Amino acid sequence: MRPAVFVDRDGTLTIEGEWVRHPGALALVDGAGSAVRALHRAGYLVILYSNQSAVARGLITEEELSAIHDGLQALLAEHGERLDAVYACPHHPTEGLGRYKIVCECRKPKPGLIVQAQREWGLDLARSWCVGDMERDLAAGAAVGVPGILVATGKGAAEAQRMRAEGRPPRFFERNITDAVARILATSAQGR
Repeated sequence: MRPAVFVDRDGTLTIEGEWVRHPGALALVDGAGSAVRALHRAGYLVILYSNQSAVARGLITEEELSAIHDGLQALLAEHGERLDAVYACPHHPTEGLGRYKIVCECRKPKPGLIVQAQREWGLDLARSWCVGDMERDLAAGAAVGVPGILVATGKGAAEAQRMRAEGRPPRFFERNITDAVARILATSAQGR
């Protein structure tokens, strides 16, 4: 069984934007390609796990979301890398339309995307990690015993400040995905 690093999209792997509606709206954060490469070299699968309620809100279709993620893969390919898998929740509990307006098990902070990936890939969650810019990214991992790293990019700096003010600072907080990967590799080498 292989470990994985579950990486959030907006604000973590890509630059935070209002609503991503087409592949051209995506841009990688600095160092994203190198970070993915370092994880692959260390034996990790790199799996995107992302809430994408733009589908539920009727802003994009699932087909358009798939094209956006194909565009993300193309951006990473420019660095000789790729995501091993992409898992996205299209639902929203209150803002959705039709079949997308549901309380589901895949919308973070619930761990459904991680559970699905573990089942499909036979992952070793005991050696896996989550990286994101929101507390819900970390909570999804924590629900199944996967530690998380909050990054300051995207909404992360404000999120860390809020979490500290509420008396529960993130266990791991790094500047960006590059520093998060360095933390993962160093911590894993020490046996976590």
